[in-house]
Amino acid sequence: MHDILFEPLTMGALEARNRIFMAPLTRGRSTQPGSVPNEMMATYYRQRANAGLIISEATGISVEGLGWPAAPGVWSEEQTEGWKQVTKAVHDEGGLIVLQLWHMGRLVHPDFLGGEAPVSASATHAPGHAHTPTGRQDYAPARALDKGEIARVVGDYAHAAGNAKKAGFDGVQLHGANGYLVDQFLRDGTNLRDDDYGGPPENRVRFLREVLEALAALWGTDRVGLRLSPNGETQGCDDSDPAATFGAAAKVCEDIGIAFLELREPGPDGTFGSTDVPKQSPLIREAYSGPLVLNSDYDAEKAADDISRGCCDAVSFGRPYISNPDLAQRIEQGAGFAPNVDVPKSWYLPGPEGYIDYPTLEEASALADG
Repeated sequence: MHDILFEPLTMGALEARNRIFMAPLTRGRSTQPGSVPNEMMATYYRQRANAGLIISEATGISVEGLGWPAAPGVWSEEQTEGWKQVTKAVHDEGGLIVLQLWHMGRLVHPDFLGGEAPVSASATHAPGHAHTPTGRQDYAPARALDKGEIARVVGDYAHAAGNAKKAGFDGVQLHGANGYLVDQFLRDGTNLRDDDYGGPPENRVRFLREVLEALAALWGTDRVGLRLSPNGETQGCDDSDPAATFGAAAKVCEDIGIAFLELREPGPDGTFGSTDVPKQSPLIREAYSGPLVLNSDYDAEKAADDISRGCCDAVSFGRPYISNPDLAQRIEQGAGFAPNVDVPKSWYLPGPEGYIDYPTLEEASALADG
């Protein structure tokens, strides 16, 4: 019934052994100070190397772009060395892993920036609260990047992508979703600019294009992916015409010829808010001819059905991979998914509990048998 999930998939230079991907999952376990990947993180990813492709947790490209407690970075030499043990662990298990490159834009609290204001496409103010080392705090007003600074941020992405290559990743994915910096440039609710980076969708995708081109110059187009969330409001980031905006973004992907495009389309109870906006994946499927990955609120049956019907080429599973390190094997054997325990408490707490202590199906059976 789920055989199609175990067919290999070629995405540019990336050869996935199955179509069950691990979605990016922020877990907040890096070593502080310094946001450095560590041995515990290597164990976590090794346990989940059964995925056809692992998309790493969102990883800060710079101090300016990272505003989540204990999330990892990839701008420093120490961070790059830390990631090497992660990529080796995955490769030793025959897995494939790409690094997701993240700039949070206006969602970085000044506490992470020495008191300075965060940056964004425009001078806007995100609603809600930031997670900081000292607890939840209101977001602060952002300042608009000028053109020279935009070029500098594109360079920060390129620097991080170069470090990802040194660290042994198989490719990179640009985080363009969920109301972070790239999304802030894409959507007209947060991009109020009147220059070449603002106005019509063709201008608002300019930043996205420049970053993807910079990544492709380092990696080749066949090892670069993108994540978008072409849905309604997310973390205060919204758009008046999602079809036009994300259709233009899909055209950029087609023009550049990236290896794969992942779309996050949450259901009514999804993280980052619910949406009544129609799904844009059919439109994007027409505009972008490369491999398409869908994400959010999937089980094995729905994943197999959507791939069979040509809606997508693979499905990335997020929360199921938290408590099911052997998710692909469970699906192959027709076994049920283990439930998440103490969620969301254990998602972001430091330490191994709720992180690397979930048993595989085989381990759980052995424990049950005594």
